[in-house]
Amino acid sequence: MSNKPGGKQNPLAAAERADRNRKILIQVGVAVVLIGLVAAIGIGLAVRNNGKNDSSGSAAPAISSAGQNPSGVQAAITDNGAIRIGKPDAKVTVRVVADLQCPACKGFEAANSQVLEDAVANGSTAVEYNIIAFLDQMSTTQYSSRAANAAYCVAESDPSKFQAWLSAMYAQQPAEGGNGVPDDTLIQIAKDAGYTDPAVAQCITDRKYDKYVQDKTKDVMGSGIKSTPSIFVNGKQIESSREIFAPGGIAPAIAAAAGQ
Repeated sequence: MSNKPGGKQNPLAAAERADRNRKILIQVGVAVVLIGLVAAIGIGLAVRNNGKNDSSGSAAPAISSAGQNPSGVQAAITDNGAIRIGKPDAKVTVRVVADLQCPACKGFEAANSQVLEDAVANGSTAVEYNIIAFLDQMSTTQYSSRAANAAYCVAESDPSKFQAWLSAMYAQQPAEGGNGVPDDTLIQIAKDAGYTDPAVAQCITDRKYDKYVQDKTKDVMGSGIKSTPSIFVNGKQIESSREIFAPGGIAPAIAAAAGQ
């Protein structure tokens, strides 16, 4: 319909037009509400999923009473991510910052692992194993990170076997620049050390603590650590190569700190 001459509007046309406009406004309003609801749901899901991704693997391992044995040796995770093994009242704390891909760390372990095990067993010393992963570029399969993740997996399961597991890991340390050992081998090393719980194998293959490893590695390297192994006895860094790499070389420093 068209307007009548003289500028007067057709009442019927105007009514139809108004009705049509109302319908359009209603449809637009409904569409806006639906779009808002869809957006809100999408944002909610995104936030929830993002929260899951942000928190996945970032929590510290839950070491429990499994770390206590009849001798009173206990285990815990320190603020800097170290796996602490020893009696709570030990006079000496030895902190070992190491990367399981590091050949020099293997040298320290070979020279001093028995000293550290004995010092923990006699109650004089607690050892804080600060396992980090900054040597991923030295393998084609991020062995450094995978091995560090495995350290937390076994420590969470049963810290009392951790020192024996660590020695076994160093004994099978892959050469730098290669593929590293596969997860199946990491699982077998854990089994041979007494970690037969399927949850340990699952933790290793899932890289459950990968983000935690990366976060703590960044924190430790940012604290001033320049190389591995970095060894501290009651907070004082050991600089002597003899103490670090000679057989039993760390023993005098432990004895002096204990006041013996």
